[in-house]
Amino acid sequence: MHVAADSSAHSGDLPLQAPGQSIFGTVQEAIRTLEADSTTDWSEVDVAALHRHLKDMQRVALDVTVETQESIENGIRLRVRPETKSARLSLERVLDAHPHMLKQEAGWTMDVEEDSGAYVLHTTTKDEADVEKIRALGYMGLLAYGQHHQRHHWHLVRGQQPHE
Repeated sequence: MHVAADSSAHSGDLPLQAPGQSIFGTVQEAIRTLEADSTTDWSEVDVAALHRHLKDMQRVALDVTVETQESIENGIRLRVRPETKSARLSLERVLDAHPHMLKQEAGWTMDVEEDSGAYVLHTTTKDEADVEKIRALGYMGLLAYGQHHQRHHWHLVRGQQPHE
């Protein structure tokens, strides 16, 4: 494959900025940030760990079906079903950590139980002002909620184990 030479490709003045895929974009951002940090210990960097986690995020976003969503007192009850074995494993890993992060960041409680190959998520709050927000967020919004994702990704790529 031949790519035509273009002097603008090396000047940093590219007409496009997005790398074309969110996993690539996150990894590129992490690498740029690591390169800009003179204290980066490259022997500790673990791009593969970040990549594995980003694949988990991709699977829980695309390969999980919301079977039911219903309002409950102070929140929402969701029944979700992974569509593949890899989505099931990814969802297990995400649901192992995410309820703690929701509690820490928003004060919300997410209880998870497995039921006949599906997962039932009960997310509630003691803050009446947040009940409608939780219901509106639904499955994807609740998983994406908060600013801990970026911090988590940064710890992973730097070779740290944020779940331990």
